[in-house]
Amino acid sequence: MSLKKTFQALSDPTRREILSLLRERPLAAGDIAARFDLKAATISHHLGILRSAGLVSDERSGKNVIYELNLSVMEEIINWIKTLSGGIDT
Repeated sequence: MSLKKTFQALSDPTRREILSLLRERPLAAGDIAARFDLKAATISHHLGILRSAGLVSDERSGKNVIYELNLSVMEEIINWIKTLSGGIDT
């Protein structure tokens, strides 16, 4: 996992909103795009960045591409941040 790539992906509010949507359940790219007032190509670009950072995975299902949150990368980030705090519970 590249922390730089991950944090760059997380820096955009649209991408963070996409992650929030995927927290609920996997979604088709079209269903994700329908939730935003942006062109489908723009959402596709954001999904590509999230996929490249390892934050989401995708799987083709017929004509659709289904995106799912990659929890293992999120857990890695959380654990890394916890090490910075010296294990202090907040």
